[in-house]
Amino acid sequence: MEYSKLVEVYEYLEKTGARLLKTNAIADLLKKTNIKLLPDVTLLLQGRIFPAWSEHEIGIASQLMIKIIATATGFSTKEVTNRFSKIGDLGLVVEELVTKKKQKTLFRKPLTVEKVLENLQKLAHTEGKGSQDRKAQLVSELISSAEPKDAKYIVRTTLGDLRVGVAEGVARDAIVMAFFAKGKELKNLKDETKIVEWAWFLTSDNGEVAKIAKEGGIKALEKVKLEMGKPYHVLLSEKAPSLAKALESFEKPALEYKYDGARICAHVDGDEIWLYTRRLENVTMQFPDLVKLVKECVKAKKCIIEGEMLGIDAKTAKPLPFQALSQRIQRKYEIERLVTEIPIQINLFDIVYLEGKILFNESLENRRKILEKIIKPIEGKFQLAKQLVTKDLEKAEEFYKEALEANHEGVIVKNLEAKYQPGRRVAGGWLKVKPTLETLDLVIIGAIWGTGKRAGWLGSLILGCRDPDSDGFLGCGMLGTGIKEKGEGVTFEELTKLLKQYIEKEKGNEITIKPKVVIEVAYEEIQKSPNYSSGFALRFPRLIRLRTSDKGPEDADDLNRIKRIYKMQKGKRG
Repeated sequence: MEYSKLVEVYEYLEKTGARLLKTNAIADLLKKTNIKLLPDVTLLLQGRIFPAWSEHEIGIASQLMIKIIATATGFSTKEVTNRFSKIGDLGLVVEELVTKKKQKTLFRKPLTVEKVLENLQKLAHTEGKGSQDRKAQLVSELISSAEPKDAKYIVRTTLGDLRVGVAEGVARDAIVMAFFAKGKELKNLKDETKIVEWAWFLTSDNGEVAKIAKEGGIKALEKVKLEMGKPYHVLLSEKAPSLAKALESFEKPALEYKYDGARICAHVDGDEIWLYTRRLENVTMQFPDLVKLVKECVKAKKCIIEGEMLGIDAKTAKPLPFQALSQRIQRKYEIERLVTEIPIQINLFDIVYLEGKILFNESLENRRKILEKIIKPIEGKFQLAKQLVTKDLEKAEEFYKEALEANHEGVIVKNLEAKYQPGRRVAGGWLKVKPTLETLDLVIIGAIWGTGKRAGWLGSLILGCRDPDSDGFLGCGMLGTGIKEKGEGVTFEELTKLLKQYIEKEKGNEITIKPKVVIEVAYEEIQKSPNYSSGFALRFPRLIRLRTSDKGPEDADDLNRIKRIYKMQKGKRG
């Protein structure tokens, strides 16, 4: 297939906001694509080279891409950088420069999807000495052979920034429309949509789902099962307004600690062990200590079990914030050192597969009993999640308080009668209960220029709290949500206009801003962080409102208040 055919669809998708029109355009292309190429085209439409769960990484960042574009187009890196700082999108930059290309390529053959995939997939397997040069050559070859619009999407795909608005749900609906519509509208294909979605929940790969749908139809999709060694989308919890409301929701509720860790699915197949996070990341290599515990403590030959993995303070044996554990998740080197510095604990709460049998249709009560039978616990290391079965609010509140005082996030109230539903927050399943944290009034002390739809605006804001020991401000996080692109509320355009007058200096796309503008910020929690001068970072901060009309920088919250909330949020003392 000529790559330009795919690019035509990209162009349409980028210009089209309507979900149904996007769905129909993708469905038309999937119908025309041969079965061999179908999985790859389905992934490319989502801006992927490999399935979401794949361990393969392309390893091309913006700075290297700037050099690649310069080499392929004959322009200097300075010229490419200047265009990038103005446009904010290397895809648009390369499109413009290929159009103006100084050295025209003679006898250029049309690029094919197969060739683009071949080169981009090779990037993930190019390692060792000189690998950056070889990677650059693979991408440069594509750009040199590409038409301007082809080059735009090659660069965006390589950088993982396709910008055509094809999320998993759009891909799912397109598969339904491509292979099961038969003249029907999508709203009348609810059963087919559920089956396609179910297959995706279990395979985590819409490319594979598309191929199965085209080859075998609905019956083949209904036969899709969990596959040992491949991740699936786990059951998710919903927020509850209060502990009392959560208890009232179920006839047979059970409370479990809500741990501040990483959801882990452990696949056991004899001596083979795979560890996956809820985001489908394979972290087996990063956690040899957990692999060893699974081998020692799981009595089953084949099973898939779930739990929450915590980082533990090696000196105090108390749970560490997730941010500490994330160091181990993200690192692929010095693993043995991190095993010693950040030991782990796993708290198991579910089992979905045992000795060839899928347990989705078993009640949680039965799954817990099955789990208990196959586990040899090691206290403090490999254990069952602490659980309390009760409808009594007073007992539940005591358990909740106990969880907070043990440095956990809160509790999850679970329906013991519920089946397991992969990939969803299901009514009647799990309800999480956490303390509500107070908002903070913080000063904007820096920002980063936006890219793509946010080009020309300040896209990410660096937040600061008052230093109680000086007149200065200390960084405590970066915010990019709660701001509107247009419409009601605070917009990026409004904020940019307000902050421009206070810009002190610029370095690349990063700027320093005089501490003048105060905003009210909500967040999920406060964590310790070496990345900011305050020593703390807000997790998932979002803008609530501007406070410029009633608060000056001197009225902003100081570091002492952040420390107090940090100690309060999980019942910490001292």
